[in-house]
Amino acid sequence: MEKNSHIIRLKREIDGKILDIGGGGEGIIGRLYHEQVTAIDKCREELDEAPDGFTKIQMDAADLQFADSSFDHVTFFFTLMFMDAKEQEQAVREAARVVKSGGCLYIWDCDIACAYPEPFCIDVEVQLPDEHISTTYGVGKLDTQNAASVQEICLKAGLTPREYSPQQDYFYMVFQK
Repeated sequence: MEKNSHIIRLKREIDGKILDIGGGGEGIIGRLYHEQVTAIDKCREELDEAPDGFTKIQMDAADLQFADSSFDHVTFFFTLMFMDAKEQEQAVREAARVVKSGGCLYIWDCDIACAYPEPFCIDVEVQLPDEHISTTYGVGKLDTQNAASVQEICLKAGLTPREYSPQQDYFYMVFQK
């Protein structure tokens, strides 16, 4: 099993309404931005685990039940890794649909060369302004993914790259509508 540890420091830098795709579990974006966040997750248990302080809705990212241009920004915090390639394309296309013109998609995710038969795991230490969260994200899947594949999906959805920060085994990207 591949296992790596990474420190991610986050501070409040996003204004407006945020849709957090896959925002259950630790609820990192919800913890950081509180009432600005509507977190969706396919899994009710993940939403139930997330702390209170933001809106939580069970929903499929590939079929968002929001009107066009409903949110100022959309976040994917280690979420795409849990989707196959087709789901990733649908989720990013849907995110691009619900974000307002001029709004951004913020993506933190992993380079995954192989996650089968041995699962891929990454240890993440998230430092928020007033909290520290240690967690592990792990997945077993046949599809590979990397920064280039995610960038291609975003470009295909009509988004413009604004920022790219590669790290060892993970990356941070910002795309604008």
